[in-house]
This record gives sequence, C-alpha cells and structure tokens, in this order.
Amino acid sequence: MRTVLRGLCFSMLLTMAFSGPSFAQDTPKTELKKAGEDTKDAGKATGSAAKHTGKAVAKGTKKGVNKTAAATEKGADKVKDKTDPK
Repeated sequence: MRTVLRGLCFSMLLTMAFSGPSFAQDTPKTELKKAGEDTKDAGKATGSAAKHTGKAVAKGTKKGVNKTAAATEKGADKVKDKTDPK
C-alpha cells in the first residue's frame, strides 16, 4: 500500500513539475471587448486633441484680429490728423 501511495505521489509531483503554469487564453468575445475599449479610448484622446487645437487656433485668430484692428485704428488716426483743419 505504501509503495502504491508513494508512486502515486511521485507521479503527481512529476506531472505538476513538467506541466508548468498554464495561462488562460483570451476568448474572441474578450478580444472584441478589449478592441472596443481601445477604440473608445482612442476616440476620447482624438477629441481632446481636437479641442485643444481648436482653442489654440481661436486664440491665435483673436490675437491676429486684435493686432489688425489696432493697426487699422492707428492708420485711421493718421488719416484723421491729416484731414483735420489746423
């Protein structure tokens, strides 16, 4: 009896030692879910980048418009000075 039990324990030990760790494979459903989450994250990042770029463009446009308006006002003042009677 002892010999059989010892042999059984030895064979179980060998089986566990050589089988190695088994890693779970992702199922197609899990793969699709991960792909969907990645796509969602990429969409959020793209939206955030577009928003940031839009704000930068708006700021630059406003700066340019204000600069142009100031130059126009300066030119108008010069014309006014020339046309005013002395």
